[in-house]
Amino acid sequence: MNGSAERASGADEGMRTMPRERPSIITHYLRYSISNGLVMLAGFISFPILTRFLDNTQFGILRYYETMMLLGVAIIKLGTPHAIVRFYPYDGDERRMQEFGTNMVLLPLMLSGTIWLAGVSVIALWSWLGEGAFSPLVWCAVVMMPMLAAVNIVQMVIRASERSDIVMAMRVIGRMLELVLVLGAVILVQRSALAVYGGKIVATVLLLAWLAHWMYRNVSVARGALDWHAVRSGLVYGLPLMAHELAFSILANVDRVLIKQITGDFAAVGIYAIGYSLAMQLNVFIDATLSEAFTPVVMRAYETGGSDAVRALKEKVLLPMTYAVVAVIGILLVSGQDLLVALSGHDKAASGEVFIVIGITVSTYAVLAISNYGLQLKKRTMQVLVITLGAALLNVVMNLILIPRMGYMGSVWSTAIAYGALAVAQFAICPKGLARLPDARAVAVSLACLVVLVCVARSTDLFGLHVVWQRLAVAGLLFVSLYALPVMVLDRKMRGMAMALIARSR
Repeated sequence: MNGSAERASGADEGMRTMPRERPSIITHYLRYSISNGLVMLAGFISFPILTRFLDNTQFGILRYYETMMLLGVAIIKLGTPHAIVRFYPYDGDERRMQEFGTNMVLLPLMLSGTIWLAGVSVIALWSWLGEGAFSPLVWCAVVMMPMLAAVNIVQMVIRASERSDIVMAMRVIGRMLELVLVLGAVILVQRSALAVYGGKIVATVLLLAWLAHWMYRNVSVARGALDWHAVRSGLVYGLPLMAHELAFSILANVDRVLIKQITGDFAAVGIYAIGYSLAMQLNVFIDATLSEAFTPVVMRAYETGGSDAVRALKEKVLLPMTYAVVAVIGILLVSGQDLLVALSGHDKAASGEVFIVIGITVSTYAVLAISNYGLQLKKRTMQVLVITLGAALLNVVMNLILIPRMGYMGSVWSTAIAYGALAVAQFAICPKGLARLPDARAVAVSLACLVVLVCVARSTDLFGLHVVWQRLAVAGLLFVSLYALPVMVLDRKMRGMAMALIARSR
């Protein structure tokens, strides 16, 4: 990273002076779709291997400590990624870019590192005094926390600059590195959660080294650009969103901790985690891809065109998203159990119901989150925090009630209830003029096609086939003939968007 104004002047001009014409959201979505598709492919390679090499107990241990790690990462980031997107100088002014690099990137990185060092010192002192012995997995999680925080912060700088091409390359390379190193460690060294963490650490170090090089070449900093008021503004905006991210992480991950504490069984954690993990893989196109493409573009649209521009952008995004979400729901209802068994093996079949319910829940929430997006645009981050914290607390309470009665499925239904409450709350307090519901015709067409697909598949039991891969093949044909093709025939707007995507991809 450049240390002075003189050295900054020699940095890459592409970062400091953004071109006036930025890629459209369709271009961003295509790039993120390709990268996330490759990442998902890597997930579908690693997932069946890990679930076969790790038993339910080891898989549960892996996800249990991963939950602790993600909570720590959310804390030490201090909400910096959110502040980066909101305060990025979209006009590309050189001086403002330098101030941004100094006050919104470098100083928060240093502050995050300081907080992590303080925490590690406390843990090390506690262990040295003999007050508690920590598992090697705990230390692996602790070591990864600052690296993952730094990776996320730098990635957000790249995303805010709307360099989706760089994000695309970085994500694919990083995921493939992790795939090779993690599977290599599990297959060649040890079939354990510790081996998985070893591979993840090496992959993260390599990725972080490349990102540090990118930062040095593209982010300008200078002592004279230091502005404590700007730093404070970033923290005031980001800290509530840090707490929001922490609350959302609790909402998404605390179930594993509570299952372990209430049942005392890591195998139950593993059953839940396997189904949940596969649901996240399937949902990557719906949630991760669109949110990555949507967030920086909607920020720029609001700054330049106000509420009207935001509603127009939402209308463009929600049309294909509605059809995609209903398609995912159809896939889960028809073939969710078969897909999990095909990828994980028959001994992991108990995770099928988890996969189906969680997949439907997070996919539905993704489209509603875009509809209700608006509080961040108005900088009402405290309200974002309050409703997310409320949903997280509701999830904890429902877990405490349902797990003793239903086991790990109690966590599944607790998650569905909490996400539903969160979506309702977001809609209720979305600033006036920014909420935009999905197109009524798209909802009607997609649901009608969904009903036909599910009825045919269930009534025939996929024509009585028993071999999993044969059932999946028939389900795929039914999906194309009873959902995908009818949607294209019945909705002219969707047909036009699909043709535009095909044209742009050539």
